[in-house]
Amino acid sequence: MSDPKREGGEWVDVGSAEELSRQPLTEVHVGRLKIALSFADGAFGAISGVCNHVGGPLGEGRLDGDYVECPWHYWKFHRVTGEGEPGFEADRVPRHDVRLEGGRVLVARAPATKRHKTPHEPHPLLRPLVRAPGALRVVGLSATVMDRAHPRYSTSEALLEHALGHARDSLGCEVQLIRLDSLRVRPCEGFYSRSAHACTWPCSITQMDPKDEMQVVYEALVHWADVVLLATPIRWGNASALYYKMAERLNCVQNQVTIRNNVLIRNKCAGFIITGGQDNIQAVAGQLLGFFGELGFHAPQFPYIAHSRGWTAEDMERNVSEVQQSEELREGARELVGRCVELARSLIGCAPCERTPRGGRKAHRLESERAGAALRALET
Repeated sequence: MSDPKREGGEWVDVGSAEELSRQPLTEVHVGRLKIALSFADGAFGAISGVCNHVGGPLGEGRLDGDYVECPWHYWKFHRVTGEGEPGFEADRVPRHDVRLEGGRVLVARAPATKRHKTPHEPHPLLRPLVRAPGALRVVGLSATVMDRAHPRYSTSEALLEHALGHARDSLGCEVQLIRLDSLRVRPCEGFYSRSAHACTWPCSITQMDPKDEMQVVYEALVHWADVVLLATPIRWGNASALYYKMAERLNCVQNQVTIRNNVLIRNKCAGFIITGGQDNIQAVAGQLLGFFGELGFHAPQFPYIAHSRGWTAEDMERNVSEVQQSEELREGARELVGRCVELARSLIGCAPCERTPRGGRKAHRLESERAGAALRALET
């Protein structure tokens, strides 16, 4: 067929009208442009396939009435005009003219309207990473789950509180205790599984839901603390489920290193307190050290203390009483926070790691792999 034209640019054949009308929303390509092509009420609509938020693929989303919903973070744009949903009309993506010819769908290469991003105040967590002057700051994270209206004795939390008290009263530190079970934190909803770039900093959930309190943890770990002490019980040979819930939401911090070489944790130290009625202390400690190391934390020599009665001692009452009566464990907690504070003090003023060498890092192909892939492509 002839190459049809429109004023200001070409019309591009994107496919059969019969086939494209079977799907309410399809991603098509007009040259290098991604287009979200929709079909509803007997008519096609075409808008840019790139979301205004962080570039999500609108054509891979879904049609919600007359609005294309981005699959990454659910921003919506009118399928024909490109305008944002009611209340956000000025936040629009370009629209493209569409016409039918000979049973084919033609989309104008040149957009009929321009993209407009309404200015938004940056999220408070996006401020520059500058350590405020003052005393060393120690945050304690308790991963114990309990009914705070009917509290019980937690061995890990009790030792954590003792360590924080020592840091405050004897070491002159500012301290903060965050009980994870007292925060309203939504579980990770798998944005990373949709695309690595959909896992944003700050976390997409934090940006969308002002009631989500994971921001308290982000603020403490990224901006406030010099030392992080995490206390967890052992649950069936693992750290508590509450710890893993937090760790999944901390993926956005590690993912910044992976996709943007943006190191958020700088010159900070982490230590751990692990207690439980069952063993597996070293495996739990290994997981904690590996994860916090990937976030960017340093660890002091002998970075954790632990206590367990072991597999054959199914007597938690005795386990609790042993911790309550043990001056040795309290001394261990004091010494642990002391080692962490000493290391953190030595790190302050050091040049932070601004980027990491990519060789051997997650999501990085070596040059030899890339060269081999290019050669294989040429051979085929």
